[in-house]
Amino acid sequence: MDVTTVLGLLIGIGAVIVSFLLEGGRVSSLFQLPAVILVVFGTFGAATITASFRQLMSLPAILKVAFFDKKLNPQELIETIFNLAQKTRKTGLLSLESDLERIRDPFLKKALQLAIDGFDTNKIREILDIEISYIEERHRQGAIFFQKLGGFSPTLGIMGTVLGLIHALSSMENTSNMASAIASAFIATLWGVAMANLIYLPISDKLKAKHQEEALHLELIKEGIISLAVGENPRVIKMKLLSFLVPEKREER
Repeated sequence: MDVTTVLGLLIGIGAVIVSFLLEGGRVSSLFQLPAVILVVFGTFGAATITASFRQLMSLPAILKVAFFDKKLNPQELIETIFNLAQKTRKTGLLSLESDLERIRDPFLKKALQLAIDGFDTNKIREILDIEISYIEERHRQGAIFFQKLGGFSPTLGIMGTVLGLIHALSSMENTSNMASAIASAFIATLWGVAMANLIYLPISDKLKAKHQEEALHLELIKEGIISLAVGENPRVIKMKLLSFLVPEKREER
């Protein structure tokens, strides 16, 4: 579980509810079914128009990325590539076939297999760049979908408020309930703005941040395996890969 995602949602939503209670409001008044239906389902419906069926089916996997941490340890990856390079220098590339089975990272496994199969380094780079570009596109689509939800949600909230005001003003003969009806109408706007700024847009940014982490991971694998394939000194490979990291993370092992 990604603690920062869950903690951020709890703090953000909790702040809104606590502030409302301190103002003398009741939590039950926030949960009006018409406002929830219009804002949540209306927003999702609008965003669905812009997406393909395949993208919709991938939403559970996208949410899993946002709410669960994928263990990416660049130092550990660099150390793995360094050890593979040392073995290559001693016993040759073909000796790495025995290491393929214990490698769990599919991208690293594919890159290493290309090197073992004797592909030209330019061809290895080309194949891995294509793979990276498709991974980037999948991540980008997920972030954009939640960004669209964040864009549509406030507008749907305003629509809900307008509908509520129309209903309130059409019942002007019952002035005792008008103030309550007008106040209830603005709940839809609150839902629209809150969903956009506390859920949709933060998740979109979270997906972008996680993509940056994975992009670094993929780049390390690509450069490391290509360097290994051309027979560079293992120490040089390690120093080259460490240069991808910020200074405080460049700890030698």
